[in-house]
Amino acid sequence: MPLPRRTLLQTAAVLAAAGAATGAASHHPGRIPHKAISIQLYTLRSLLDADLVPTLRQLADIGYRTVETAGTHGRTAAEFRSVLDDLGLRATSGHSGLEGGIDALIEESCALGHRRVAVPYAEFDTADGWREFADQLNEAGHRCRRAGLRFGYHNHDHEFATVDGHRPFDILLHRTDPRLVHFELDVYWAVHAGQDPVALVDAHRGRFPQLHVKDRSATGEMVDPGTGTIDFPELFDHARAKEFIVEHDNPTDPMRTARVGFRYLRTVRW
Repeated sequence: MPLPRRTLLQTAAVLAAAGAATGAASHHPGRIPHKAISIQLYTLRSLLDADLVPTLRQLADIGYRTVETAGTHGRTAAEFRSVLDDLGLRATSGHSGLEGGIDALIEESCALGHRRVAVPYAEFDTADGWREFADQLNEAGHRCRRAGLRFGYHNHDHEFATVDGHRPFDILLHRTDPRLVHFELDVYWAVHAGQDPVALVDAHRGRFPQLHVKDRSATGEMVDPGTGTIDFPELFDHARAKEFIVEHDNPTDPMRTARVGFRYLRTVRW
């Protein structure tokens, strides 16, 4: 029997909507918003220590609008913030340890205008040491949240090596409160430790709002973003991160790294 006209129209509408959705997906691939591209200033520490304002001006000229701090290079937090403001830059996040106390961390982060702050490094010889550290992260995260900051931890590779039968990264993931502590995934160091970053972000959805975009050569060297072997498009598709931060620990030409990284993140699609 012929189908009723209403059924035919409904079927056609569903098929059209599906086709439109498929077309939209194929013609509008994922991309990183300009405002989500940042750079960890540790990459340019030698240039910043020597000539702060011109170096930051070059970053603004490249196209950066946001940066991640690692110290203030001889300036107070207020002075550093003023320089950034004058150049149209914003320090949306920063690295800061707990050694100086949580109050000092919050005060400096707020003065710099951060939305997020992360502890850049920690290492302990025992699993209990890592458990105690996780508890410290929870406390810091609680106090940061009350101050309007998001608090997190940045990994290297040693967190994925077993200590007392446990991986420190697993201890941190499971012992910290997801509402208080996030993770800034350093992609290079995770891959260098033998981890699959896509599997990591899939298994812990929402814990990784920040990515340190550092590439790795086939022989293990750290290289500029987009010039190595890491499949960033797949990772970006899975991660749904809020900040994509260019970094290189020891670049031979820091400003070149800044240029290459920015261009890659502006043009990468998935």
